[in-house]
Amino acid sequence: MGRRSLAVFIFGKREGIVDPFSSTGLCHAQRTTVPERRPSRQASHAGCTAHAAPGLGMATAGVDTTEANRRPIKARGNPFIQRLARRMAEASITPNSISVASVVFAVLGAVCSAGQPRRLGAIALCLGIQLRLLCNLIDGMVAVEGGRKTPTGALYNEVPDRVADSVLLVSLGYAVGVPWLGWLAALAAACTAYVRVLGGSLGLVQSFRGPMAKQHRMALMTGACLLSPLFGTTGLLHLALILMALGALITCGTRLKGIAAQLR
Repeated sequence: MGRRSLAVFIFGKREGIVDPFSSTGLCHAQRTTVPERRPSRQASHAGCTAHAAPGLGMATAGVDTTEANRRPIKARGNPFIQRLARRMAEASITPNSISVASVVFAVLGAVCSAGQPRRLGAIALCLGIQLRLLCNLIDGMVAVEGGRKTPTGALYNEVPDRVADSVLLVSLGYAVGVPWLGWLAALAAACTAYVRVLGGSLGLVQSFRGPMAKQHRMALMTGACLLSPLFGTTGLLHLALILMALGALITCGTRLKGIAAQLR
């Protein structure tokens, strides 16, 4: 007699009495399976590109966005600029030191403009602006094309730029006798950079759109500095400051709008 039959013979098949060798008997604990847990919404969508915010693809996919996040400047293709950057890289001049030099040129131009904003001071300010922009161009080329990137390069790429911008705009405000307008233009300019970097921190490619990005501000200031000695007045410099302040505020709006559109 088998064990199953013996158990039935001894205990009988009474209602409520479980056969110890049946699928519901002593081995029930071993046979019972834990109910399958459904993955959470977050887990089920992990790595799901269909639900990723538009514009985040490059960052989440691990694609190098260094080139995409560089300010588009046509002068990088200039043979003279390329030779200059190559010579600096060969001379072991670090891109960080070039970035700091941009602040030095901005300060020198600002100091010179304080004395004679209508004449030589305006020309000196124009020269300081152009040398500052040259440093801004060369430091990136030495770092990227010259292969001399440093761990702190991102800091030197941004901080000296903000300082140089503020020095030039604030000094121009004092030169034309309207300090608050210079401070307003400097604050608005800093906000355009903040919004640009904010987009990058959200995984988007940084936007350098205008209508009053850095290159537009410096071009407008340079033109005003060159024309002011011809008219013997600071009126053009005053007008340039107003346009830069208003244009920078509008630029903040256009960049924020672009970021919001990509995040939706």
